[in-house]
Amino acid sequence: MANNQGRRRRFGSVRQLKSGRWQARYRDPHTGQLRSAEETYATKTDAEVALTLIESDITRGQWNDPDAGKVHFGEYATAWLKDRKLAARSRERHESVIRLYLLPAFGERPLSSITTAQVRAWRTACLTRTGEPTVVKAYQILRAILNTAVDDELIRRNPCRIKGADCYDVPERPVLTVAEVYAVADAITPRYRLLVLLAAFTGLRFGELASLRRRDVDTDNSVLMVQRSQAEMQTGALFDKAPKSDAGVRPVAVPTELLPDVKRHLDDNAGPGRDGHVFLGPQGGRLRRSNFRDDWIRARKKAGITTDVHFHDLRHTGNTLAASGASLRELMTRMGHSTPRAALIYQHMVNGRDREIADRLGSMIRGERGDADS
Repeated sequence: MANNQGRRRRFGSVRQLKSGRWQARYRDPHTGQLRSAEETYATKTDAEVALTLIESDITRGQWNDPDAGKVHFGEYATAWLKDRKLAARSRERHESVIRLYLLPAFGERPLSSITTAQVRAWRTACLTRTGEPTVVKAYQILRAILNTAVDDELIRRNPCRIKGADCYDVPERPVLTVAEVYAVADAITPRYRLLVLLAAFTGLRFGELASLRRRDVDTDNSVLMVQRSQAEMQTGALFDKAPKSDAGVRPVAVPTELLPDVKRHLDDNAGPGRDGHVFLGPQGGRLRRSNFRDDWIRARKKAGITTDVHFHDLRHTGNTLAASGASLRELMTRMGHSTPRAALIYQHMVNGRDREIADRLGSMIRGERGDADS
């Protein structure tokens, strides 16, 4: 009977160390260099079994470089953010979340050492001291970073596997009546009256309104052309950014009942020239959320609205009012919520459906004002 004890292994080798334990060694499939298994073993059989498992992983394409997972999360997250193509404001937000919420917990940990249990404990701790929307955002970024680590073959599996951790239930925001919208508009500083009315009856976002120029206002056809949105960095720097999608660039019909307010505002409060901003701050500079917020709160209280209505809720109000009789596609186009190509937006304008939506809103306005033709 043949003696197989001296036959060399087809894959790798094992040897006994001075300590008496056994070491498994094999060729790195990527570099061809000899490397040792991550641990030593009590018996020769255990070492040979470990080699068999390593060979199987390599054959199935499931082998990961054990040293790769030793890269620290902080180092990898910094490189990950640098490689992402992000708008300036989004990059700033990502950097802030990584710095404030991820690095303190995981920065010094090797990627391969992060477990689902650790992620769960981190999330639970965050929820005790931070609002859920922020924690959701932090979890989403953590998961994205570790997904890339999986793609880079630095870790085998993403430990962010907590069901429901990537979303949260948004509480229903209040909807103002037409009468309440006008009550706030009448109570606010005159230079912001049109800002309130347009937010409610066109559904434009604060940033879209703040970036409007005179040339974007077509009083002949009662249309606003939304082409950009104002954003503010944490440093206070303001800049205009392009919409996130084609749907963000859109013409929005204004109820003709608001045209007198539009023309009066352009005469009295807008910046000069075609590129002058439609809405300005209290000192004639750029409109900022910070120099508008106090005026909004005072006007809301003066109007007798006791609920905590945010300015952005006017957009929700406009969305709700416009929904009567509008198809989902028409409503999404008006609000800039979808991602259809820009041609679709203009098509809806040409066929007059957005004008019909604006006219229905105008009918509500006339009814509130008690106009004779209502």
